[in-house]
Amino acid sequence: MKKYFKVIAEAILFEGLPEHHINELLKIAREKEYIKNELIFSEGDEGNGFYINVEGLVKIFKLSAEGKEQILHIFGPGEPYGEVPVFSGQTFPASAEALGKSRSLFFPRKAFVDLITENPSIAMNMLAVLSLRLRQFTVQIENLSLKEIPSRLAAHLLMLFHEQEKTNTIHLNISKSQLASLLGTIPETLSRILRKMAVQNLIDVQGRTIRLQDIDGLEMLAQNGRIADIEK
Repeated sequence: MKKYFKVIAEAILFEGLPEHHINELLKIAREKEYIKNELIFSEGDEGNGFYINVEGLVKIFKLSAEGKEQILHIFGPGEPYGEVPVFSGQTFPASAEALGKSRSLFFPRKAFVDLITENPSIAMNMLAVLSLRLRQFTVQIENLSLKEIPSRLAAHLLMLFHEQEKTNTIHLNISKSQLASLLGTIPETLSRILRKMAVQNLIDVQGRTIRLQDIDGLEMLAQNGRIADIEK
């Protein structure tokens, strides 16, 4: 497990912790591997621990009573998931699935709670991350309930733009079907919006590669705009 020292040390949950705390975390971590489309946990399962993604992508999602999927997050390497039940002691509020071959570190709840009881500074790092997640969910709820789909898409592309150090060429690491679910729409509607945005010279789309041609226009669309003649 020593090979995962850097993974834990650089994870947002534990960034900045001293070396001896990282070593204590290594002692309780368990390596888990998943194949494509394998369910990691289901909504309602006992929250018996949390994960840090090491390799691949993990989808966090909820299913409606009709079976419609709403993707909440997609996490890449180094990102934690399933951490809320560690503090609440409740069940997982959503499901997690591997989008491809992936690997995660699992931290059992009881062992972790015992560890942070002895080392409260570890918990302070986690609380900061949980506060960030709460803000992200607030923004997501606002986008899904108040903004038109073109605005949601523009905001998402701008987020990727800033995450990729303001590189105008965005490479989607998920399918357009998964992107549609993340934005609360269907693939057909997403395709129409992408074509309309391309016609208006906001973007250029080549498969999963999207080049942002008009950052100012995208920012205006993300804030308060909509593209005419597009169905919701």
